[in-house]
Amino acid sequence: MMPLQAVGMGHRPSAIYLPECDRLHIERAKIVDYLLSDGNGRGKAGFFRRLGFHSDRWEELADALRHQASSNPVCSQFDSPYGTRYVVEGSLLSPDGRWPPARIATVWLLESATSQRPRLITAFPA
Repeated sequence: MMPLQAVGMGHRPSAIYLPECDRLHIERAKIVDYLLSDGNGRGKAGFFRRLGFHSDRWEELADALRHQASSNPVCSQFDSPYGTRYVVEGSLLSPDGRWPPARIATVWLLESATSQRPRLITAFPA
């Protein structure tokens, strides 16, 4: 397991950021068949569509999720049978340019034995 990256913030305690945040992995199917699908994702598709994200431009949502995860500290982490899960909460920059931006939580898995790249598990309004 790779250690978390600590970043000093003046007089505040150090914040912990997602490990390997420059190598985040998001599968096309996770966006198109889950987050932007009416049949899956527990209503998440409507939320993300209202922000201007669409499945024919799924890379826009993937890029915005990577930016959200790499720009905000981890708010919780826990071990699971599959590896370590990390939850990151923060603003999501969206194609509709809304201000203030929507706040979301993303959940990432760093698999214990098979990967050095955090993989997106889910995203939802925070």
